[in-house]
Amino acid sequence: MTAIRLLLVDDDPLVRAGLSLMMGGADDIEIVGEAADGGEVEAVVDRTRPDVVLMDIRMPSVDGLTATEQLRGRKDAPQVVVLTTFHADEQVLHALRAGAAGFVLKDTPPAEIVDAVRRVAAGEPVLSPAVTRQLMRHAAGTAADSRQARARERLAALNEREREVAVAVGRGLANAQIAAELFMSVATVKTHVSRILAKLGLNNRVQIALLAYDAGLLDEDGH
Repeated sequence: MTAIRLLLVDDDPLVRAGLSLMMGGADDIEIVGEAADGGEVEAVVDRTRPDVVLMDIRMPSVDGLTATEQLRGRKDAPQVVVLTTFHADEQVLHALRAGAAGFVLKDTPPAEIVDAVRRVAAGEPVLSPAVTRQLMRHAAGTAADSRQARARERLAALNEREREVAVAVGRGLANAQIAAELFMSVATVKTHVSRILAKLGLNNRVQIALLAYDAGLLDEDGH
């Protein structure tokens, strides 16, 4: 099995050393590079070609949000997992909108951080439904009405079935759960998700969930 190529980005050398030690114990993960600031990321990515970037949010020169936006705009961009000390951080939400595949807290147990890297490399977002709802509620504010109008306008590009799948993704359901609920095969669900991403110009399922929430398609219970 090919090892997952991982790039560590954090301005604190002690944090990078800890992450390197933690990830070094996983046989299926190879640390291919490190960066101390978001401004260094693109050059290091060009040189090391990582599959996943573990990205700190707060850095002195170029922050993780800007670096994530720059990376996700590239062809064949690596997946990005943001690191944060807060689980309801407005900057985390911005990073998810920019295309990050999820986030982990810096005090997360080591085994869970390793698992998060594996999951993102496999194409799974690292966000539980409960955390997704918390972040999305945190984002609701004075711009909610205009954001809802923009989101509904974008979702108008979807057909009825794709819209149903988008809502199910927004509720945090896995492909198998969506298939059972909407009476379709898992392969069909995957096809619908791919079409939704393509039609809406999104990077991942997290962004589908955020858009469904913005459009007012999810209630407070996530249904």
